[in-house]
Amino acid sequence: MTQSVLIIGGGIIGCASALELAQAGCHVTLVERTSLGSESSWAGAGLLSALLPWDYRDELICLLDHSRAMYPAWVERLRASGVDPEYRNSGLLVLPPYDLSKARQWAESSAEPLEELLAQRIEPSLTCDDAALWLPRVAQVRNPRLMRALREALLQQKITLHESTMLTGWRTSAGQITGAQTTQGLLEADQYVVAAGAWSCNTLGLLGGAWDAQLPIKPMRGQIVLFKTTPGRLRHMLYRDGFYLIPRDDGHILAGSTLEDVGFDKQVTDEARASLIQRATDLLPWLKDVPVVAHWAGLRPASPDNMPIISRHPELQNLFVNSGHYRYGVTLAPASAQALADLMLSRMSQFDLPAFRWTA
Repeated sequence: MTQSVLIIGGGIIGCASALELAQAGCHVTLVERTSLGSESSWAGAGLLSALLPWDYRDELICLLDHSRAMYPAWVERLRASGVDPEYRNSGLLVLPPYDLSKARQWAESSAEPLEELLAQRIEPSLTCDDAALWLPRVAQVRNPRLMRALREALLQQKITLHESTMLTGWRTSAGQITGAQTTQGLLEADQYVVAAGAWSCNTLGLLGGAWDAQLPIKPMRGQIVLFKTTPGRLRHMLYRDGFYLIPRDDGHILAGSTLEDVGFDKQVTDEARASLIQRATDLLPWLKDVPVVAHWAGLRPASPDNMPIISRHPELQNLFVNSGHYRYGVTLAPASAQALADLMLSRMSQFDLPAFRWTA
């Protein structure tokens, strides 16, 4: 019997989950309070790696490694929608400080090529010529284009989309969700998924009463500035001490990002803009002569230890969560969607699913 699934949240995680479940034979409906991919999925930089991967728990590294391995085939399927997500293997140069011993251990366990060399061998215009770590297989994707491709793929898969639709309440009975009340009316399904990013706590909070278990996710603002220069001026992605520069094919260069615990405030600030520009020009002085053409902010769904929650609700048997991916939602989307589907459909899984369980 075909299962029906209602997903709350139309960011990268909600959309990837919808596509995975639909391809597994489920009848999927997706509800998004604004438009698909318009929050942190749009605002992120699209660097497909953790920063830095050797600093995280083994279970998360495994999920990251698998997701990155899935990306080439995943985006190839999405290109069939008619939109190129601009997946590019541009490599990542990690400037000091870094822990060389931990980096080498990660590279060995993940079968990832890594070389320590002088930074200017990779990017000659860098101000520093310190030893740096070169990760040639780290790729990137262009977030807005990825979300456009995903939206087209969802439509081609006959997934029902309800955009500009707010969840206003839940109906429950005998330890089950029986319906989701929205501004478009009552929506019913066999199973329900909350993938609302930074808004996941608010979404689950509408349960109220005995079912209102506290989800350990909160918004964390990140600001990015965008430079525009000629294509090819910067060839590879750069990272130093929490800051990155990411070049696009058309000459745009993203510089980010901040980590600010300011609740649901998405306002950009002059202070952050100045700091990001300063860090960028400290690395590449020629950026002083390049115009800044945009500055924006997004709200990441922050979770303890950067560990996403891919889990059944502690009490409600047909309610699931796929959220809390912090800075790595785009990177983790394919594998997180697969892990969620494994859990919901009782499939054999290669992931350590208990590591991502929500315990209230």
